[in-house]
Amino acid sequence: MSSPTLFEWIGGAEVLGKLTSEFYRKVKADDILAPVFAKMSDDHPAHVAAFIGEVFGGPKTYSEEHGGHPEMIRHHLNRHLTEKQRRRWISLLLDTYEEIGGPGDPEFASALVGYLEWGTRLAVINSQPGAKVFENAPMPKWGWGEVGGPYQP
Repeated sequence: MSSPTLFEWIGGAEVLGKLTSEFYRKVKADDILAPVFAKMSDDHPAHVAAFIGEVFGGPKTYSEEHGGHPEMIRHHLNRHLTEKQRRRWISLLLDTYEEIGGPGDPEFASALVGYLEWGTRLAVINSQPGAKVFENAPMPKWGWGEVGGPYQP
């Protein structure tokens, strides 16, 4: 028996779309994050859902339609993100995830938090002066890690 991808386990594109739509609605009202996303386009939540979906083993939509990982890096260049903003982004996203009823098992939660920590730290690094885009950078792939998949009672 093979383990489902993280994309399948979370509920696919529909759940990721709901998560990012609700999350970015909250971002607009957040004192710490609203200034960062003040010029956010209406399709930003869908782009982020496609990116996370691809990273979690779903369709290659972000790479095929939006330029893959190099393009994501470009969106962060010279944004001067702070640790406070990074931590708030994770906190608000995880709160939203709980509110929409995402999978509550510890294996998925561990994979999700691991990815969010890794990805947001890269975003901060790539938002600082002197950061560069590597045009051939592969799309990140995130899985279950050492846990071996969701708990099977």
